[in-house]
Amino acid sequence: MLFGEMILVALQSIRTNLFRGFLTMLGIIIGVGSVIAMVALGSGAQAAIDDQIDALGASILSVRNSGFMRHGVGQSGPTLTIDDAKALSKDATLLSAVVPEISRQLQTKFGSKNQNLRIIGTLPNFAEVHSFNIERGAMFTESDNSAKRRVAVLGAGIAAKLETTPNELLGNDIYIAGTAFEVVGLFVEKGASGFRNVDEQIWIPLATAQFRVFGTEDLDVISAQVAPDASAETAIVDIERILRREHRILPGARNDFSIGDPKEFFNVRQAATQVFAYLLASIASISLIVGGIGIMNIMLVTVTERTREIGIRKALGATRTNILMQFLIEAMVLCLIGGAVGVLLGTGISVLMTQVVGWQMIISPTAIVIAFGFSAGIGLFFGIWPARKAASLDPIEALRYE
Repeated sequence: MLFGEMILVALQSIRTNLFRGFLTMLGIIIGVGSVIAMVALGSGAQAAIDDQIDALGASILSVRNSGFMRHGVGQSGPTLTIDDAKALSKDATLLSAVVPEISRQLQTKFGSKNQNLRIIGTLPNFAEVHSFNIERGAMFTESDNSAKRRVAVLGAGIAAKLETTPNELLGNDIYIAGTAFEVVGLFVEKGASGFRNVDEQIWIPLATAQFRVFGTEDLDVISAQVAPDASAETAIVDIERILRREHRILPGARNDFSIGDPKEFFNVRQAATQVFAYLLASIASISLIVGGIGIMNIMLVTVTERTREIGIRKALGATRTNILMQFLIEAMVLCLIGGAVGVLLGTGISVLMTQVVGWQMIISPTAIVIAFGFSAGIGLFFGIWPARKAASLDPIEALRYE
């Protein structure tokens, strides 16, 4: 029997028992579809994390005050000051930019609307270092900072928080803790980062924040941009050297500040997401095994039902190999058809989740090929036993079977 003829016989057998064939393929369909959808979900999550890492621009280190526990209560260590930021800016050889920041939650009013918003005092180079783009207006300048002018740049979500439009805000005054600030610019939407939505923040000149709003020269964080030709590890050593000198920390004593690399958090989250995606795909692939067992059971039943047909084929000259190949091909055809339908199902689910739920789903061609190939392997593996049983039937006994 020719190979093409064997495939036609397999398709005819499936068509004869169409509903049973569909139920047999259901495990493969669900398994392949689930694997593709889960891998698409994991790939989409990793892509979202990659976008967040790219949004950081060059590596940015965060220098903060160290905290400690005393009698079960969190305490603050020695504070960072503007002098620390100036020392880093002057003496650090592995940093391309230094951005000091101070922030508080303050009542902000525009018209009749009042919101408790995060106000950040910083330098004009904040936007460039943190890859913030101006959508309307402009960033405040160094002269604004030196003169302690009351100007502000708003995040893209502030207009919605204050129930107004960006055009109404630009050029007008908002009141921060009762003090009027002119809105000189609005940032392009950035999106949530970590536990805080940066689009719902307001930026003002650092000197204005220290002397006109907050009444303190202490800093909350110093963002240090690593130079292009330096690594984050060596830049951390450079920062540590300068701040230990500024804080007069003796050799062997612990730092009273901490240095963190935000990329480390994203990399850990990316690795966790990848492991979770593989775990989901592994769980989904179990249904492929279950589907393969179902195919094996049905093929064993089919061998029993077609015992007399097998006897007739052998009597007409069909060899053991012909019978073996016929039933093996039938099992593989069932799995391949189920795999094809599963690919369509998984792709459809991924597209639907993207459009309806808004999740980022990236369909992986590699996952499709692997899932489809695995379904063929399932058919081959679980089809061997029924095929061997059919091939080993004695033709005389098979012809006598009723």
